[in-house]
Amino acid sequence: PAVDPKTMFKILTYAYSQNIYSSRKIEKSCRRDINFMWLLAGQKVPDHSTIARFRTEFLADACEDLFYQMVRRLMDMDELSKETVFIDGTKLEACANKYTFVWKKAVGKWEEKMFTKMEEAVQMLNNEYIQSFSMSKENRTSDLQKIVDYLKEYCQEHDIVFVHGRGKRKSIHQRYFELFENFLNRQFLYDLHNSRFGSRNSYSKTDVDATFMHMKDDHMRNAQLKPGYNVQIGVDSEYIVAADIFSDRNDVWTLVPFLQGMEERLGFRYPSVTTDSGYESEEGYEFLKKNHQIPYIKPQTYEKWKKRSFKQDISKRENMRYNASLDIYTCHAGRKIKPMYIKVQKSKSGYRSEVTVYECEDCTGCPYKEKCTRSKGNKKLYVSKKFIADRQESYENIMSETGILYRMNRSIQVEGAFGVLKNDYEFQRFLLRGKTKVKLEFLLLCMGYNINKLHAKIQGERTRTYLFEIKTA
Repeated sequence: PAVDPKTMFKILTYAYSQNIYSSRKIEKSCRRDINFMWLLAGQKVPDHSTIARFRTEFLADACEDLFYQMVRRLMDMDELSKETVFIDGTKLEACANKYTFVWKKAVGKWEEKMFTKMEEAVQMLNNEYIQSFSMSKENRTSDLQKIVDYLKEYCQEHDIVFVHGRGKRKSIHQRYFELFENFLNRQFLYDLHNSRFGSRNSYSKTDVDATFMHMKDDHMRNAQLKPGYNVQIGVDSEYIVAADIFSDRNDVWTLVPFLQGMEERLGFRYPSVTTDSGYESEEGYEFLKKNHQIPYIKPQTYEKWKKRSFKQDISKRENMRYNASLDIYTCHAGRKIKPMYIKVQKSKSGYRSEVTVYECEDCTGCPYKEKCTRSKGNKKLYVSKKFIADRQESYENIMSETGILYRMNRSIQVEGAFGVLKNDYEFQRFLLRGKTKVKLEFLLLCMGYNINKLHAKIQGERTRTYLFEIKTA
C-alpha cells in the first residue's frame, strides 16, 4: 500500500479528533499541518480517494474492534470506574435527501388498492381464456408471475404481434399481458419497500437504512421529519465506552440490545445502569433484574409527581386509596374499583406483559364523574402491577444519596459528551451512507473524543477521577 494501514488509522483518528471529516480536507492537512506530517513519518501523502477508500472498504470491518481495544486500554490504565454506565441517545441527520421518503402506510394503502384491481382483472382473464387462476394476498407475487408466464406462452404459440405507437390498435392479448406485467412490476416494487421497512414506518431512498425522525434542530419550527439515525452512547468516567447506531425513533427499544452488545464487546457487566426517563419500560426493568443490575432510571411521571395539579387530580391512580390485601382501589367518591380481568400485551420486541383491568362498581350519579373519567360507562384503570413495582424500586434508587450523585453525573457526562460532539466538534450530519459506514464514522469520532478527553485529564492532573462531587453550599 502507498501508506501503512496503521499510519492511515492514526491519521483518520487524529483528523476526527480535530473536527476534520472530509477526505479532501484530511489530504490537505497531511500536506500542510505539521502534526499530520509527524504522523506520516516521511511516508508519501495519501490522496483523498485513498483515504476515502481505506475508510469505507478496509476500516469498516475492524473499526468496532479497534474502538473497544481503546476502551479496554483505558480500563487497564484504571481510567474507568466500572461502577455505573450513563446511557443517552440523540438523533443525527443522515447523508440523504429529505424528500426521498417512503412511508409504510402509503405503500400498504396502494398495495391494497392494487390487489382489488388484480382480483377483478383475474376474473375477466379467467372468463376470456377459460382458466382458473386465483389471487391470494400471501402469494400474490407468485400468482402474478404464473399469469404473466401463461400469457407470454399463449402469445408466442399464437404468433400474436405486439404493436406500439400512435395509430396502432393493440390486441386484447397484448392488453392483458401488459396489464398483468405492470401489476407484477409494481408488486416487485412493493415487496422491495416492505423488505426494507422491517420494524420501521419509513425509510429514505437515498440511504435505505435511514429513518425519518424529528430532529432537535428544527429551524423552521414546523416539526419537519428528516432522515436520520438514533445514536446511543454509554459513558463511564467521562469516556465513551460503548456506541451503537439504531433505526428506532424511540429510545425505549434501544436499551436492551445496547446493553447486550456492550457486555459482549467489553467482556464485563456494569453493576448498575443510569438513564433518563426515555428508557423506562417493563421489558427494560425485567432485563436489568435478570442480569442483577441496579436500575437508576428516572420514571416518566417523575416531573408530574411534583406538580400540585397532579396531586389534586382525582382521576389518577396514584391519588386513590389502595387496599393491597383485597386488591381494590377506592375513588374520590368512596366507590370501589375492583379487578375485572387480566389482559396480556405484546410489545414490539415480543415481550409479553400482564395488565390488570379495574372497573368501578357504579359511576351512575357520581358528582365527580366529569373530573374522574371521560368514558360514558364506569371508570376503568389499566394497571401493570409488575411495572409499578419496578418503577417504585427505581424511584427509590434515584432518590438515594448514590442515585442523586449518579443523576447529576449523567447530565454532566453523557449529555456533556453529546454537547461536545455536536457543538464543539460541529458533527451535525453524517457524511457516509448505510448503517455500517455510519457506525464506522461515529466510532472514529468517539475515538477522537476519548483521545482528547484523556489528554485534557492528563493536562489538568485529573486522571483516575470518575465522578463529579455534589457541591454543598
